Amino acid sequence: MKLPYRATLRTHLTLLYVSLLFVVLVLYAGWTSVFLLHNLLLQLDLNLDRNLATIVRSISAGPDGRIQFGPVAPADSLLEIWSADGALLYRSDSLEGQTLGPAPSGTDLQEPIRRPTRLVHWMSSGNKSVRLVNGMRVRTAVRSCQLGSQLLVVRLGLSENFLWHEFAEMVGVLAFGLPAALVIVGVTGYFVARRALRPVASMARRAETISAEHLNQRLEIANPDDELGHLGRAFNETLLRLEQSFGQLKRFTADASHELRSPLTAMRSVGEVALQQSGSADYYREVIGSMLEETNRLTHLVDTLLTLSRADAGHIPLHSAEVCLLDLAKESASLLEVLAEERHLAVKIEGDQTLKVLADRLILRQALLALLDNAVKFSPPHGYIRIRVGGTGSEALIEVHDSGPGISPEHRAKIFERFYRVDKARSSERGGSGLGLSIAQWAVAAHGGKIELDCQPNSGCTFRVRLPGRVVDSTRKRTG
Repeated sequence: MKLPYRATLRTHLTLLYVSLLFVVLVLYAGWTSVFLLHNLLLQLDLNLDRNLATIVRSISAGPDGRIQFGPVAPADSLLEIWSADGALLYRSDSLEGQTLGPAPSGTDLQEPIRRPTRLVHWMSSGNKSVRLVNGMRVRTAVRSCQLGSQLLVVRLGLSENFLWHEFAEMVGVLAFGLPAALVIVGVTGYFVARRALRPVASMARRAETISAEHLNQRLEIANPDDELGHLGRAFNETLLRLEQSFGQLKRFTADASHELRSPLTAMRSVGEVALQQSGSADYYREVIGSMLEETNRLTHLVDTLLTLSRADAGHIPLHSAEVCLLDLAKESASLLEVLAEERHLAVKIEGDQTLKVLADRLILRQALLALLDNAVKFSPPHGYIRIRVGGTGSEALIEVHDSGPGISPEHRAKIFERFYRVDKARSSERGGSGLGLSIAQWAVAAHGGKIELDCQPNSGCTFRVRLPGRVVDSTRKRTG
């Protein structure tokens, strides 16, 4: 049955419950009716067999050869006695000339008198139901007996009127009670469903009032331990994640605007000053150089933002190949060699030359460059940077350790956030935008790995890159 499209959930639940109950009650009523009819028929057969056995034992032959009975008075019984050759020897007056069936056949002559037990009638019964000419339904039993040298066939019947009367009463009660029960259960189920779903309606009304400006609001949960409470907690957790995401987006927008405005403001200031003054070609060359330096900074920032945006959208595919991690570390360090020499930093690289992983070389190098650039910027002059490459089982490790002042505990959980700086003033002086570690984290996560930070007071920081399950066994490949 197709429900109206506006039907509520409680209506759906009520109709479903009533439908299932209807099927169960119909099956139960049908089984009960069949069971009752069978038992009534069984009782009738037992009475029929007992009466037939009693009549057979009381049959005797009179002086004139006619059938006689003992103390049993079969006048009110539906009784017939036939001879073996099909002659009617006796018919009770209660039959009013009607017959309980055709003349006996060979099967009737072979039917013995059985002991009337419930088991016999439960397993199988030779009794039959017939309808007389006057419309009466009669249950008949046929047995054969020996009277002297004569073989007789005795046929006894009992009316089934009382049986069908009781069965009709039973069906009538069920026919009236089943709809009444369905109505009662349906109405009760509707109110129970409405009461059970009341918290859902309350949560829905509350959720409708929550907008992007009020993500700090939460749903009220009456019972947090039941299924609806679990749904409410899941929704509140979703709101929390949305609130955090919106907060990060607002901070990201504000920080990006600030970072973009700074080089633009610098270029505008330099240009306005140059226009207000007259100078030589060397002066204007210096002005143009300053503007180009800010342009390069702006271009790098925009490229970084574009990379992060494409990474968030999943539009940067990985081109995996075998990469020697030690060679990649040396290559990345060489790109920052000039910056390290300016600060008189000693860079030491060590590790396993045979260790290789399946990775995108350019993206993984971008992560190492970000970590090394961070180490160069925050290491003091005449300090050192140590890069170690190794592996444990199926996991590759790259460690970048610097000799800087370290990171205080309150900042460690946020250093991978975009535009986050531990010391904003010093970071700006060193040209950092606060996006390098975010790029590194994305690049490593894209390869199924993770970055760990290990800081000890006044002993620098160690960024540990883990790339699980991607180690290539070069020795096995050569020998295999």
